Amino acid sequence: HVPFGLRLHPNRKHLIYPLGSIIILKRIEDGKQEFLHGHSNNVSCISVSKSGSYIASGQVNFMGFKAAVIIWNYAERTIHAQLLLHKAKVEAVAFSPSDKYLVSLGGRDDGSIIVWNVETKQAICGSPASAYGAGHCLTVEYSNTNDNIFASAGNGTLRVWELDLANRKIWPTECRTGKLNRTVKCIEISEADQFMFCGTTSGDIMKINMKMRLLISNGPVKEKYNQGVSVVKVLESGDLLVGSGSGTLALCSKNDFKTVRQVQLEKGVTSIVFSEEGKQLFIGTEAAQMYGLSFEDFQAELMSTSHRSGVKDIAIPFATSELFATCSEEDIRLWLVGNPKELLRITVPNMTCNSLDFMIDGHSIISAWSDGKIRVFGPESGKLMLIINNAHTMGVTAIAGTRDCKRIVSGGGEGQVRVWELLPYGHRLLDIMKEHKAAVSCVKIKSNDKECVTASSDGVCIIWDLVRFVSLQRMIANTLFRTVCYHPDEHQIITSGTDRK
Repeated sequence: HVPFGLRLHPNRKHLIYPLGSIIILKRIEDGKQEFLHGHSNNVSCISVSKSGSYIASGQVNFMGFKAAVIIWNYAERTIHAQLLLHKAKVEAVAFSPSDKYLVSLGGRDDGSIIVWNVETKQAICGSPASAYGAGHCLTVEYSNTNDNIFASAGNGTLRVWELDLANRKIWPTECRTGKLNRTVKCIEISEADQFMFCGTTSGDIMKINMKMRLLISNGPVKEKYNQGVSVVKVLESGDLLVGSGSGTLALCSKNDFKTVRQVQLEKGVTSIVFSEEGKQLFIGTEAAQMYGLSFEDFQAELMSTSHRSGVKDIAIPFATSELFATCSEEDIRLWLVGNPKELLRITVPNMTCNSLDFMIDGHSIISAWSDGKIRVFGPESGKLMLIINNAHTMGVTAIAGTRDCKRIVSGGGEGQVRVWELLPYGHRLLDIMKEHKAAVSCVKIKSNDKECVTASSDGVCIIWDLVRFVSLQRMIANTLFRTVCYHPDEHQIITSGTDRK
């Protein structure tokens, strides 16, 4: 979700990227990770200084609250400064070439640009990002050679700013683009600060003369990039690497912006970084995948994958610790322990998988979905083996399978617990148990298959008899229960919920 979220440290040893509210430093050679904790909400932008001494990151926050910009000391992995001025969201951050200043851009509800002194941790000056009547600003980029010049761009606005330190002011100059009206998503400034390349949502690139603040050319004229240009990088030869919102990564010529070579990736490209003197590339996409790409053959190799949003459930198969399965929004993924790439992905578009479990015999994965269906998949092929329609009225929220692999216990959003029998030719409903007042969040079955325990967000855990289908015991607490499990000796149950206990 973070534009330009994948960064490479100048020492070329660490990849730096945000994941939720933390920042990960991942060593390239062995994949070892370190975590930087400090943000209170999701990170929305990140930047690494030219010398590599500092990392800056901004976050989103709730309406009416300040969104922090944190400057991290890279060597010590500590917080150097926490800067609080922007409201609700920080859209972009950029360091000056000598690490002296940091410029930060506020989101739509804030709309201001602020220049900070990195050493003294103070704001030097600020200004509204866009002219009155222009659209809202999306990105900011510092010059490569001059500490006093940076550029900002967005919806119908493209400006070059000069910092006047003596008067503590920043002066904007609008770039003249003639009749061309574009929304700019990314800015790339060439090495010697001669030209500025701007990728737009219309799928073309504008080339601007930095000194004259004037549009020189734009292209490609005919075949524009689908879903807009989201990232542009200038190569030493002057040619451009372009990543689009449709997942196309293209090498295009400097003269007429025509595509020379291209490769198709899954979902939109969010970041491109160079390593090894520009021979090797790392690419990040909206599908939360990282690719490595070598220039010689222009082939993309998948390096690591992950879910794009919160992980709802984890299941580990019986009698093996090599595998595990996870579910998030619309997909179930099967992973090998210690491997950064998934073995299998099962996707059901536009549905949410709330819970999953392996059957003990390992022949199937049972899963609970928000459309009120229980789906059973094969763990090797990912093929749909069985579907139970209308299992619950308000979506299936919890699921578990018995040891004999003949029954499934499911919990729903309406608070019912249902027991299903799996038959060679289909399935049948054995019983419905109604006592919970809110969604069932977790189901666990005792090893003799005669009892099960369910936890619900109404603050009650119930132990059920699976022979007579009645409740045996209730446990009440002032919390929304999220999960429950039996202690291995099955004399106790362990719960956790929203009261952090």
